[in-house]
Amino acid sequence: MFKQEDRREARDRRHRRVRRKLCGTAGRPRLSVFRSARHIYAQLILDGEGRTLVGASSLEPELRGKQPEGGKVAVARAVGDLLARRARELGISAVVFDRGGYLYHGRVAALAEGARQGGLEF
Repeated sequence: MFKQEDRREARDRRHRRVRRKLCGTAGRPRLSVFRSARHIYAQLILDGEGRTLVGASSLEPELRGKQPEGGKVAVARAVGDLLARRARELGISAVVFDRGGYLYHGRVAALAEGARQGGLEF
């Protein structure tokens, strides 16, 4: 059985490995994902400037009270769609996906799918 610290350390190692290969630019900002036990957060980041362009999370007022059927996975898909809509308003259509050291499965994959359905390319 893994301890919580071991899991966190393994995720940090994967995250560093993923981040070595990714960089968000003005043409393709980095879509960064953070997943907690209850919520999921996503933001578009310009790495050169260290600036967040837009963000969305499951704590947003428009998503907060509504728990769609499908639980946290459905909420993650809705967060991805919300982020894509906000990005399109800024004229952003292409991003680099940073899964943050999490496996591309479950809520992380659902967020990516929602962002793609919302019109982002990655």
